[in-house]
Amino acid sequence: MGRERAVLLARHGQTDDNVEPLRFQGWRDTPLNDTGRRQAAQLAERVAEEGIASLWSSDLVRAGETAEIVGARIGLEPRLDPRLREANRGVWEGRLFEDVACEEPDAYAAWMRAGPKWRFPGGESLLEQQQRVSECIEELRAGGELPALAVAHGGSIRVMLCLSDPRGLGAFHDFEVPNASVVPL
Repeated sequence: MGRERAVLLARHGQTDDNVEPLRFQGWRDTPLNDTGRRQAAQLAERVAEEGIASLWSSDLVRAGETAEIVGARIGLEPRLDPRLREANRGVWEGRLFEDVACEEPDAYAAWMRAGPKWRFPGGESLLEQQQRVSECIEELRAGGELPALAVAHGGSIRVMLCLSDPRGLGAFHDFEVPNASVVPL
């Protein structure tokens, strides 16, 4: 992909919810922890020489805080877009992964298989998440302010990576997206 169509996705820095024991964050508005703020500063240094023309972020606080730190370094004000959010994880939000696996083993096993039909109980499907994130990315590309950096979430980045995988959303859990990592699209 040429630079003229370049969109870089970055995952927000660490929060207390994404260190062991892991919690389903979803749309919970959890802030960065001290490690996450350091990771955001390191991310800012990594992208400082990329010539970023526009900076975007999920409207959730952990992504917005990451984008603010990056923006201060590269001289851009982040623009918030809720379409970059993590999946709405419904009634699982705030629960520990290990508790869901123990208390709802069939549902948790279905989650680990993922796929286009997977829907969080009381929340969003992976396909719905993929469609909204894709729509946002296509608008960023069409807007012409490229290269663009969009600070998002692990799940939002994974659903985009699944677009180029022949297994589709069934490959969701096979992608590693560490905090403050950058993925070119």
